[in-house]
Amino acid sequence: MKKYSSKRSIQLLAHLLKDYGLIDVVISPGSRNAPLAIHFGEIEEFNAYSIVDERSAAFVALGMARSQQRPVAITCTSGSATANYYPAVTEAFYQNVPLLILTADRPTDFIDLFDGQTIRQRDFFSQHSYGDFELLEDEVENAEELNFATIKTAIELCFEKQGPVHINIPLSEPLYDLVGEIPVFPSVEKFVPVKKFDLPSPLVAQWNTSKRILILVGTQTPSVQLESQLSQLVKNHSVVVLCEVNSNLKNAKFFHHIDRYLFNFTPQDYKTYAPDLLITLGQNVVSKRVKQFLREAQIPEHWHVDEFWHPDTYYALTQPLKTSPEQFVSKLLNKVTLEPSPYYNLWDQLRTKKDSKHQTYDQATGFSDFNLFSLLSTKVPENYDIHFSNSSAIRYAQLFDFSNHRIHCNRGTSGIDGCTSTAMGYAMKSENPTLLVSGELGFFYDINALWNQYLPPYTRIIIFNNGEGSIFKIIPGPDRANQNILEEFISTRHEKTAKHLAAHFGMEYTEVDDEQTLSRVLDLFFAPSQQPKILEVNTKKIENAQILRGYFSSLAND
Repeated sequence: MKKYSSKRSIQLLAHLLKDYGLIDVVISPGSRNAPLAIHFGEIEEFNAYSIVDERSAAFVALGMARSQQRPVAITCTSGSATANYYPAVTEAFYQNVPLLILTADRPTDFIDLFDGQTIRQRDFFSQHSYGDFELLEDEVENAEELNFATIKTAIELCFEKQGPVHINIPLSEPLYDLVGEIPVFPSVEKFVPVKKFDLPSPLVAQWNTSKRILILVGTQTPSVQLESQLSQLVKNHSVVVLCEVNSNLKNAKFFHHIDRYLFNFTPQDYKTYAPDLLITLGQNVVSKRVKQFLREAQIPEHWHVDEFWHPDTYYALTQPLKTSPEQFVSKLLNKVTLEPSPYYNLWDQLRTKKDSKHQTYDQATGFSDFNLFSLLSTKVPENYDIHFSNSSAIRYAQLFDFSNHRIHCNRGTSGIDGCTSTAMGYAMKSENPTLLVSGELGFFYDINALWNQYLPPYTRIIIFNNGEGSIFKIIPGPDRANQNILEEFISTRHEKTAKHLAAHFGMEYTEVDDEQTLSRVLDLFFAPSQQPKILEVNTKKIENAQILRGYFSSLAND
């Protein structure tokens, strides 16, 4: 016989979540949130997942939400457990991934009394959430009516803003009183805001008089509609579309490798290739070179299109347009004229020259991190969705063609701390198999991501282990430090491998340290198996940073 929590606030919370279709709940163990765990675990409409480490759990939920494009709830006990959610909450906030954060708490009069696992949880995420709410305990007058309104508002805000929303839930003991039946609550009248957008006439005129139009697409959820729309814009070479691997766009007329084309730009190049109209779509851009280019170019007109964020990234924003890229380009196509532009030909000539240099260097480069990404661009089966971890992985990925895959990376705050957990959460809900490509430091940092009983057997992880945080030997600056300081405190040189971790978490494991073996193993790595697989590519003896610097030097040579 099923047993449910006797807490009326929890019963009401579950009723409303179910009514809105928010049925995935990631639960981390604890006593204060036991009423939520018991209740969600017993109701068959909910998909409840147990992830022990709260920091990992929140990133797992983020990956699940991204995979399904709908909110996921997370719940934990009180105290520092709440604080462990924060890294994922900031990522979700800046990337607009909907998380509903349900933190159990001690009664409000316990705060600051040195009672165990009691901190100031109310409004804890207020700097990085779209709403912060607190429920009343059942004994408070009119608690049910007020809690109903609070929960409804929080859920609708999570859907509307597509970002994190927090509900703090004070719970008095007893926590384990159970009932055999759930009361019947009234159904909810849902509010769905209508979003309208029309392209102002002055902007149409601005487009039609602009001779050099550049569209830059940052981090973007895969969208067949947007890809088709932008393809119409470039069909007769009217505009230049710059995009990155995580823009999730595919068209031979798009310019996919920004760093390849912009490397070694001079002040004169900034003027030569500058647009007179810049339109930015999507969110964070990985390339620092494109930021430098557009900041130096003194752009007269910049429109940024996004439903939530309108940052002045290039110090030139003139028109923040609050709508989706799809709605914007749809209106654009119906109202503007599309004429062939010499500006496209200018960029195309640059691309032809740089692509040729890329091919030459790529073919001559042996076993290395660089070579691994070159192989992956041809070896990963098309049905795999790929997650790149932050730092080196996402930067290497920009140099090669992964346009046949759906690409993901935590570019909200761009940290390494939850990349593995996010990918594992994504894998749990994806219809396609998932591949994570990670540097070893990011992987080791997030080991508890593998403490997960829900991973599909076709989940794959490739770790390139160069024995340090090689990003710090790639970016300018760290090389000025004393070599001992650099290796111990910045690049953190080490000799660790993932072999024993793979065995501990029940995963198949292979290590390779040469190009011939790597190419052969990759052909077998994606074959079906009974367990997830880890492939560790050991490049510790290779001068990876020197190879990458050599690559960019080859692009600069005339």
